[in-house]
This record gives sequence, C-alpha cells and structure tokens, in this order.
Amino acid sequence: MKTYNIGLLPGDGIGPEVAAEGVKVLDAVMTMENFACNYVDYPYSGEYYLKTKELVTDRIIAEWATLDAVFMGAIGHPDVEPGLVERNVILGLRFGLDLYVNLRPIKLYADHMCPLKDKTPADIDFTVIRENTEGLYSQIGGILKKGTPDEVATVTGIYTRLGVERAIRYAFEVALQRAAQNGTTPRLTMVDKANAIRPHDIWTRTFAEVGKEFPNVELDHAYVDACTMWMVKNPEWFDTIVTTNLFGDVITDLGAMLQGGMGIAASGNIHPGKTSMFEPIHGSAPKYAGQNVACPLGAIMAVNMMLDYLGEKSAAARIEQAVAHLLSSGAIPSADARSGLSTTQVGDMVVKAVLEQEAS
Repeated sequence: MKTYNIGLLPGDGIGPEVAAEGVKVLDAVMTMENFACNYVDYPYSGEYYLKTKELVTDRIIAEWATLDAVFMGAIGHPDVEPGLVERNVILGLRFGLDLYVNLRPIKLYADHMCPLKDKTPADIDFTVIRENTEGLYSQIGGILKKGTPDEVATVTGIYTRLGVERAIRYAFEVALQRAAQNGTTPRLTMVDKANAIRPHDIWTRTFAEVGKEFPNVELDHAYVDACTMWMVKNPEWFDTIVTTNLFGDVITDLGAMLQGGMGIAASGNIHPGKTSMFEPIHGSAPKYAGQNVACPLGAIMAVNMMLDYLGEKSAAARIEQAVAHLLSSGAIPSADARSGLSTTQVGDMVVKAVLEQEAS
C-alpha cells in the first residue's frame, strides 16, 4: 500500500475547522482506495506567533521539501502585523519549494450558485494557471521615510524568461489534458497588459514562441481588463488561462465568485514532480472562527486537487463527484456561512456521499 507523508498546516481563524473536514474526507476516501496518509502536524500560524514569536525557519522549509504534499487551512490573525505570518508561511512555501505554478480550477457545479444570469455548469468550466514566484510578488522594493510627508514606496516586478516559459509550458500541458478529458479542442488564453506595461512583452513573445511547439492548441490573447469583462459576459469562451502572478491573483477571485463563492474555491501551489501545497483560497475569516459555520468545501476540494496531483485519480474523482452531487441536488444550498449547515455537517455529508459511492 502506498503511504504519503502529508504536512498539515491548519493555521488561524476558520482554518483549523475547515482543514479538519478536509482531513475527515481524506480519511474516508482512503478506506475505499489502496493508499494511506501519514500526517505531520505544523503549528505555524498567527496565533502560534503571538504565543512563541516563532516563524518558519529554513530548517522547516527543508523538512517540508521531504514530504509528498502540504495541506493548509488558512493563515492570518487580526492581532498580528498584517502579512507578517502570511508572508513567512505562504511565501516560505512558494519560494522555499519553488512552487512556480498556482493552479486554480473555476468550475460551476449548480446553476443556482452562479451570480450570472442564464449561465450554467456548461458555461463555467475553465482553469487558470498563475505564475507563482515572480512579478510584483518578488518582494523587491520597500518604503523610505515612512510616516513622513516625504514617504516613498517602491516595488519592482520581475519577469524572467525561465519563470515565464515554465508557467506557459505547464499551461499548454494542462490545456492538452483538459481537451483529452473533455473531448474538445485544446484552447489556451494568455493574459497580460503588454499594451500599457511594455515589459509584459516577454509574456507575449514567449507565449507565441512556445505555442509553435503545440500546433494543435488554439491560442488566444487578452489584456487583463478585457479578460475580466469577458469572464462576466461570456465565461464559456475560456478553457485554460495562463497569466502573471498579480493578474492571476485578481482574476481567480472573480472566477471563485462565478463558481459559487470563495467557500468552494481551492488552489494548488505546484512544482511539478516535487512537494506541492494545496489550500482553500478564502482567508482565515476570524469573525467566523469557532462558530462551526464556515463552509469547508474549499478545503475539501483542495484535498481533491492534492490527491489528483499525487496520482490518486480515482480517490480525487470520488470527492469531486460527491461535492458535485450535493451542490447540484441542493442538499448543500450554498458555499458560505449562511447555508444553514454547520462546518461539521457539510463535512459529514461529503463523507456520506463518498462512502455511498461504494455501495451503489
């Protein structure tokens, strides 16, 4: 039996609550498939920092690199300097493990969950590949004369040929995989702002050059402002999108709302073939912490993504099938704290739906 070593970072706020439901579903699906998980717990969070003043060290990052994957709940505490622990943990993972792909599926499972008029699951099913280690997130810059009338803030966006090309190549592979699964023509849209930000030409040129190696993939290009417009007006136009770090951060949150809200959205921070990290994309939502009302579907779908990445395709499919059924049937009416269902109830419902697949 294959055993995977999985790092657990429950985090802050609602993070531990939703992560627990993700692990509950993972435990259930393991009983139906021929694999096991060895969990390694890590305490790093805002709350832990307040108690100990400890942050993630290089030794911990090196330890993470020996795992098969890391599963995270959410990081962020209102009593800690904004971004301090988030940068340490999340960017520690992204940069420390060189997780250069942020993979974000945008998939609608139930008509009633979409805020767009007359759009159905057939219209909203695409994937965004966000470059994850460069751009304006490269942490180059700072503030001079802070708090004075002469204050100056600078930030430098970095785009390397290596960084751009490897994200684009990954996106082409995803486009081909999606087409093979769906029986469609592979399509890939590259999103930048090269008309106004001329250094984005490195994205335009690299996309065109790499595209020559994939003659069967239909290529498209959109500036980011147009992309957001078309995501609302005609989301069915998109199949696979590749874009910069900042733009990917923005358009995937819009995509999360198209699929039913932040409560169902999940992401993978990936270095193909190496240790990668999976998480729901909502924040720690401290106002809901401890109330057992947060929707755990994002965390559960992050487990789905993690299993798919690890090669446990059947287990991943079981989870997606269970979630899709519960949402399309209306058993789970929404993916937010107003669903009328508790965090643990939703987790239990997904577990039950997963286990019933075996009996059917």
